[in-house]
Amino acid sequence: MAEGCMMALRYGMVFFNLLFWLGGCGILGVGVWLSVTQGNFATLSSSLPSLSAANLLITVGTIIMVIGCLGCVGAVKESRPVLLTFFVLLLLIFFLEILSIMLFFIYQYEIDHYAQRDLKKGLQLFGTEGNVGLTNAWMIVQTDFRCCGVTNHTDWFEVYNASRVPDSCCLEYSDNCGLDNPGTWWTAPCYERVKDWLNENLVALWIFALCTALTQILGLVFSMTMFCQAVKVETFYA
Repeated sequence: MAEGCMMALRYGMVFFNLLFWLGGCGILGVGVWLSVTQGNFATLSSSLPSLSAANLLITVGTIIMVIGCLGCVGAVKESRPVLLTFFVLLLLIFFLEILSIMLFFIYQYEIDHYAQRDLKKGLQLFGTEGNVGLTNAWMIVQTDFRCCGVTNHTDWFEVYNASRVPDSCCLEYSDNCGLDNPGTWWTAPCYERVKDWLNENLVALWIFALCTALTQILGLVFSMTMFCQAVKVETFYA
């Protein structure tokens, strides 16, 4: 009976971690694809130039693949050290995620203020040499979200030292349209537009977060149960 339960647990653990590993492969693949096809699309932040969607996906995908691989090896080999390593790593990531969410809500105002200040600082690099990625990112955001500037379209006046905006701020795009009358520009702030978009998709984001947490909890339960069973079996035959 105990041997049958151990076998079922092992197959369940392998299946779970195989899905985990495949998910990591998918995320890594999307990250690599973005890096290759959207190489010039970087980050809006001047302080964190490497914080791009592609780099984040590649990092997350790699971590998930490594953890999934550890889980599979631990389940197949019934290796206590590997199972324990898998459990500790997954538990550490789970606690870091909870801590990050708590800190975000506690320091939400400070994060909000810092983000706006950093984005405005990044505007100064728009169109400058070596900042093609940041320039493209701002053009895409302003075009897709139909907005202009961080908190106001006048943010660009400090960049150009004149009453003008990038052409991506125009209601109807054309060369040098940013020099025209302000009535032909988007006036909505991009920071608020992006926040509104996140709020509109808040339910989907919470569902994704809950599914992620549930998956991690199942992984923790499976690995610790299998670890304990392996200890019992080894003690029994000792």
